[in-house]
Order: sequence, then C-alpha cells, then structure tokens
Amino acid sequence: MTRQNIPLGEQSEYPNKYEPGLLFRIARSESRDSVISGALPFDGCDIWNAWELTWLGANNLPVVATAEFRVPVNTPYLIESKSLKLYLNSFAMSQFDNAASVEAAISNDLTASAGGPVSVRVEPVESTESKPVSRLPGECLDTLTVECSHWEVDAALLRIESEEIVHEELYSHLLRSLCPVTSQPDTGSLAIHYQGPKIDRKSLLQYIVSFREHNDFHEACIERMFIDLQERCKTQKLSLYARYQRRGGIDINPFRSNFESSPRNLRLWRQ
Repeated sequence: MTRQNIPLGEQSEYPNKYEPGLLFRIARSESRDSVISGALPFDGCDIWNAWELTWLGANNLPVVATAEFRVPVNTPYLIESKSLKLYLNSFAMSQFDNAASVEAAISNDLTASAGGPVSVRVEPVESTESKPVSRLPGECLDTLTVECSHWEVDAALLRIESEEIVHEELYSHLLRSLCPVTSQPDTGSLAIHYQGPKIDRKSLLQYIVSFREHNDFHEACIERMFIDLQERCKTQKLSLYARYQRRGGIDINPFRSNFESSPRNLRLWRQ
C-alpha cells in the first residue's frame, strides 16, 4: 500500500480555514486487486456520517450540523478518514451563506477526490436529534457457543450446513479489524442478508471473528468478506452491511450487495 504523504498516523495541524487540498485519496485497486479479478461482483456505497460539522453563518454566528456522504463503490478512490476529518474541521472558522452552500462545497470537493459523484446531505441539529437508535434486522449470531482461535482472516472456516436453499438475515456485533496504517482497532456490527445453501452459523461467526487482527480499511474488509462468502458458500444473492463505530467524529458504513439497493442509514446503539 502506498502511504507517502498519508496524514493517518502522522502529527497534523488542524487548519480552521476552508481548505479542499487537505483531502487525501487512496486507490481502491490497492486492496481490490488481490481479491477481485474482472468486474465488481457487487454494487453499493460507503455511507459516512460526520457528527462535528460547524462553520460561521450570518454575522459570524457559528452553525452546527451533521452530514451524510454516500460514496459509490465504482468510484476509483476512497477518501482517507483523517484527511476528511481535517478537511471538515477547516470549515470551522470559514463563513458560508447557508447550509446549502456548505453542502455544495463538500459535494464538489469529495466528488473530485473520489473520482466520481458523491452525494452529500447536510442536516440541521433538530433533524439529527430526532433520529432513533435502530436494530439490525434478523437473528443475532453472538449467543452461539463457538471456539475461536483464528485471529487473521481464514476463509476456510466457512462451511455450508446443507444444500437446502434458504433466505436468511443474520447479524453480529463482534466485527473488529485493525487500521492498516496505525494498527488502531476499528469495531462495529455486521448485517448479512443472503439466499443460497444454508450457511453453518457457527462457522460464519468464527469467520467474522477471524478479522480481529486483520489490517485493512473498513471498505476492503467488507469486500473481502463478500468474495469469501460468495465463493465458499455459493450464495445466489448476498448483501453485507457494516456499521462501524465513529472515530474522530466520523463513522464509516460500507454496503455491498448483488441484489439490494442502497440501505437505510441506520444509527445503532454504539454509534
């Protein structure tokens, strides 16, 4: 992975004047080329929620808001998270006429950085305050009794229980991986929605846990999971939706599917 000039893991100043040049992008191909050949086997997006957005409004009175960004999976670049934090912080002492002006600026800048259209929605505080805490659909895997001893990804753990074609929604809160730059832990929840031969649930939980010391970005982890489940479990339809806990005021939520459209932007109890 090319890490030259990457801000993650480095001492950084926090400029508070609007500066699009703070954004740092990483080619998705750096992680995809080792697991995907040919066309992408999924569609989807990365949903980013920013909880600490602020700027100066009329008469220099500060305005606070939250923002949702949706980055399509077919953009050639993902945006490095610390650079996004620094970029959003640069709005703090910059004056904008209204929230629409902030939204337009962010949309233009993220689109240029990602290499494709990024949708942006800036929301006032009252909209955020009304959001309920949600639960993932389906059955939770975390109460299963399993023995875990694999701490690096092992697709061989995955097994099919039977050839019976089923339609299941499952989830786990035990998702954990490590940042490939700083080795800091990223924790979250994972929803699995599939149709195909019945997956052995204990093996699925062991597989999820095997990411516990795996170094990669959120998006790459979910894409690797998608490929492994599709190849090892012969799924006919598959959707994966990860809801990671926030870091630096931002949470990242990759969604990959070969049959569902973009998901609802849930907010889980740990977010």
